[in-house]
Amino acid sequence: MTDIFRGELVRLTSEEPQTVAAAFARWGRDSEFNRLLDFDPARAWSEKKWKEFLEKDLDPDQNHSYFFHVRELVEDKLIGFVGLSPIWAHGNAWVGIGFGERDYWGKGYGTDAMRLALRFAFMELNLHRVTLDVFEYNPRAIRSYEKAGFREEGRRRQMLLRNGRRWDEIEMGILREEWLKLNGK
Repeated sequence: MTDIFRGELVRLTSEEPQTVAAAFARWGRDSEFNRLLDFDPARAWSEKKWKEFLEKDLDPDQNHSYFFHVRELVEDKLIGFVGLSPIWAHGNAWVGIGFGERDYWGKGYGTDAMRLALRFAFMELNLHRVTLDVFEYNPRAIRSYEKAGFREEGRRRQMLLRNGRRWDEIEMGILREEWLKLNGK
């Protein structure tokens, strides 16, 4: 039987909020990480604030979500997160992913984690569709999402102002039947 939470490079885990709060606080001080992840200006949240957020706002019973931490397989180091939320009645969900450890950027770890999240979404949750948003200035993420099977579905033109320039927000999606075909199921 396949371990649905283990890929070639990473595994998806559940962690106690206190375990990951320090990592999230450290990653939050990296302005490039924040600019790749979110519309909002970078916030340097404390470890305590992250712990509160993780305990309250990511409670799956409250917001119909599945949130995983990503650990690389060799040293079992916490390197990022991936989550599906909310899970809607029509079988659709948004996926979000972030890797705070720069040493793991651009080396396939994100693609591996996304593939695991999609396998969970389509095989365990029986979802019909998974969607994400990515900023135009993040070509590394766009390539990773395409490798996992996502297609561009639309753009919100000039949605974001960064460094004095307007950038598009790109919406990408993948359907269950596309994922099944891509994975020989």
